[in-house]
Amino acid sequence: MSEQISVTAKNRRSLWIVFGLTFTYFVVEVVGGLLTNSLALLADAAHMLTDVGGLGLALFAAWMSRKPATPQRTYGYYRIEILAALANAVVLFLMAFFILFEAYRRFSEPPEVSSLPMMAVAAVGLVVNLIGIWLLHRSSGESLNMKGAYLEVVSDLLGSVGVIVAAAVMWATGWYYADPLFGVVIGLFILPRTWGLMKQAVNVLLEGTPAHINPAEVEASMLGVEGVASVHDLHVWTITSGIDALSVHVVLVGGVDPGVADAVIDRASATLKENFGISHTTIQVEKTDRKASEGPF
Repeated sequence: MSEQISVTAKNRRSLWIVFGLTFTYFVVEVVGGLLTNSLALLADAAHMLTDVGGLGLALFAAWMSRKPATPQRTYGYYRIEILAALANAVVLFLMAFFILFEAYRRFSEPPEVSSLPMMAVAAVGLVVNLIGIWLLHRSSGESLNMKGAYLEVVSDLLGSVGVIVAAAVMWATGWYYADPLFGVVIGLFILPRTWGLMKQAVNVLLEGTPAHINPAEVEASMLGVEGVASVHDLHVWTITSGIDALSVHVVLVGGVDPGVADAVIDRASATLKENFGISHTTIQVEKTDRKASEGPF
């Protein structure tokens, strides 16, 4: 397999910047929470700590994905990125459930907090998270690992907004139920997006067909290649985000000299790359069709 650079590896610099900003703000929140006796800030600091771990995991995956393939791992370490995305999804789920549980607990006994200092620290966090979202937004649609890191920062942003609004309401009215109420909103916002991330990661690990590729369209496109009579045993899967692979058996048109098989493979490979962006292909040419009952393997 020719060396390809994963999307996460291409965005290591952005990840490092966001990791540094997030870790710095985590320290600020811990100090601010201790000085103001704010449970909300300390809880958000714990939230930030999970995000620091998630971003660190994404950076580790980016580093591992650059390691060369070996005879034991012929695809290299690309799948580390998918495992990192799955781990991020699990952490986000746990974090969302913790937020909902904490909100439930505070509804029964809302704590009193120092609203203005709490708002000031959260405002700093808002700026930090806006920078992180700006750095990661574009690549979040190209890689599950980057999407996981992006969702970590988005959840931080929501946390900061929730803390600011809750602090403003509590400062103006003394209604301390605002804190758990906004916690519920944040937790419910995180859950569906995390579920989508987890489903995508599991689909890759199960070597399911990528969501953006229709196998019927791939087959129709290959049947349009000159020299191809039929197609069977078609498999499309994702190695890591942005790197899809395909294997297929094709039967030559009757009367085609087997010597032109290489030309048929070249035309089919070019078609797959042009129409579907699949550059890693394994195409086996056959002179006669096989019975479907023989199975796919």
